[in-house]
Amino acid sequence: MSAGQILLWVVFPYVAMAVFVVGMVWRYRYDKFGWTTRSSELYEKTLLRLGSPLFHFGIIFVGLGHFMGLLIPKDWTEAVGFNETAYHFIATYMGSVAGVVTLVGLVLLIYRRRVTGPVFLATTRVDKFMYVMLAIPILLGMWATIQLQLLGGAHGYDYRETISPWLRSLLYFQPMPELMTDVPLSFKLHITAAFLLFMVWPFTRLVHAFSAPVQYSTRPYIVYRSREESSAAGARGPRRGWEPSVAPRDRRRPTSTNT
Repeated sequence: MSAGQILLWVVFPYVAMAVFVVGMVWRYRYDKFGWTTRSSELYEKTLLRLGSPLFHFGIIFVGLGHFMGLLIPKDWTEAVGFNETAYHFIATYMGSVAGVVTLVGLVLLIYRRRVTGPVFLATTRVDKFMYVMLAIPILLGMWATIQLQLLGGAHGYDYRETISPWLRSLLYFQPMPELMTDVPLSFKLHITAAFLLFMVWPFTRLVHAFSAPVQYSTRPYIVYRSREESSAAGARGPRRGWEPSVAPRDRRRPTSTNT
C-alpha cells in the first residue's frame, strides 16, 4: 500500500467523521438558535411543496439503500433469502428510482432559490456551497449506478465484496485500505465526495436532519383562527368559564354615623 492510498482510505475518512462529530457537538452547544433550516416557505410555496417532498423522501430511501448495501454483510442478506439477482434488482432499479426522485427534488429546490427573488436574497454563500457539496455526491452516485450497475452486465459491480467490508473495517477500527485498490473510479469519487459532505455538514443548515421533533406528540394543541373567525368570536357574548375577570366587590359593611 502506498502512502497516498493510506491517506485517502484510512486517514481521510477518520478525519472527516471526527470533524462531523465534533462539529455537530460544537454547533449544538454554541449555536442552538442557528440549528434550523431557515425556512423560506413564506416567500414561495408552489415549488417548495413539490421539490421538498421529492428530495426528502428520495434521500431517505437512498440512505436506507446505502445502509443495507454497506453495513449489512452479504452473507446476512443471502441467509434470509436475498440472492444476488434479487439484491441487484432492489439495489439497482429501486435505488435508481430513489436517486432520480432525489435529484429531481434537488433541482427543483435549487431552481426555486435562483428564480424566486426573496428566496434568492435569503440564500447565503454557505447555502450555495452546501447545495454544490450536496449535488456532487448525488450526481457521482447516479453516474456510478448507470455506468456500472445498469450497463455493467448482469449483476453489475459487486461493491459488497470491496467497498462494504472496507467501510465496516473502519467502523471496527481495523482498516483494510487494500480493498479499495481495484474499486472503479466512479465509486471512489462518489465515496470521496460523500466524506467531504460529512465534513461540511455541521456548518450548514443540514444539521436540521438530526432534529427529531419528538416533543410535538405531547405538547398542547395550538388553535389557529382566521381573521374572520376571530372577529366572529369577539362579537359573541362571553361564555361560561370564559367571563372576563373583574375586581371583587368590597363586602365590608359601612360604618354607621350619628346624625
